[in-house]
Amino acid sequence: MDLPLTELFDRAQQAVFEALVLPLVQALGLASVAGEAFAGAGWLLAGLLQLAFIALVLGALERWRPVEAWRDPQPMRVDLVYTLIQRLGLFRLALFFTLDPLVDALAAQGRLWGWQPLHLDGLWPGVSDRPLLAFALYLVVFDLAGYWLHRAQHAWSWWWALHAVHHSQRQMGRWSDNRNHWLDDFIGATLFALLGLLVGAEPAQFMALTLVTQTFESLQHANVRLHFGPLERLWVSPRFHRLHHAIGLGHEGALKGHNFGVLLPWWDQLFGSARFDDIYPPTGIRDQLPEAGARDYGRGLWAQQGRGLQRLWQAVRR
Repeated sequence: MDLPLTELFDRAQQAVFEALVLPLVQALGLASVAGEAFAGAGWLLAGLLQLAFIALVLGALERWRPVEAWRDPQPMRVDLVYTLIQRLGLFRLALFFTLDPLVDALAAQGRLWGWQPLHLDGLWPGVSDRPLLAFALYLVVFDLAGYWLHRAQHAWSWWWALHAVHHSQRQMGRWSDNRNHWLDDFIGATLFALLGLLVGAEPAQFMALTLVTQTFESLQHANVRLHFGPLERLWVSPRFHRLHHAIGLGHEGALKGHNFGVLLPWWDQLFGSARFDDIYPPTGIRDQLPEAGARDYGRGLWAQQGRGLQRLWQAVRR
């Protein structure tokens, strides 16, 4: 008898926990956090599945209809390292020791004060609490927040100093989604964790939202000539997002860019930042061009992280 996908995932998570995570936790003398480690096994399993999807499915798409041929493999290797750190749970582990205790403390203090989260899935009993509808409701709310967070990353000079690490990739491809400054990632994770606390998203819902978002963001960054036709106005495609990374379009003009939508292009259309040009332009930041100063954003991971902090320091001193 076929098992539902959720049950298959649960069984696989249990297997990963027992075979890999639990022995490590016990060896480190951290048996008291076994419950949290089990959740970590879920993130690890999901990350492994995502890596397989990126490598196999998106790799096939890039070979099928690439936007450009790359002569320098080094930037892609750096992006791969970023992706492994993110998707295998190393960044998530850092959050466990830093952000998670803070959010738990805020939630506990809120309960002492009598505060209750909104619980969006309980707004319309019998309707909004249906699993798929509840998931869609949370997705729309988090996506709207993601749109405005993305606008802020471009509009505020100190935040752009960090976010520029992501936009400095001149050879954007399937591994590029996680090419971010880690402080930028931490700020975003903090804001979304607080939003999850405010709207009452359960851990399983939050994890599912994160995984769906990450998977489609990897597709959006792929080096592939792909659009969704009329559906491109309903769901962000690789072509739509490539315009966001385009030199001269992705971080210029009155809006400091276009196509900020994470999964849904609705917000760009609603707030006047959408572009649907049928082009696949070069990606990067204008000041990287030789005629604009050839600014160095760093070739290696540590150079990129260090230069991001330098730009941040310069931005806050102005």
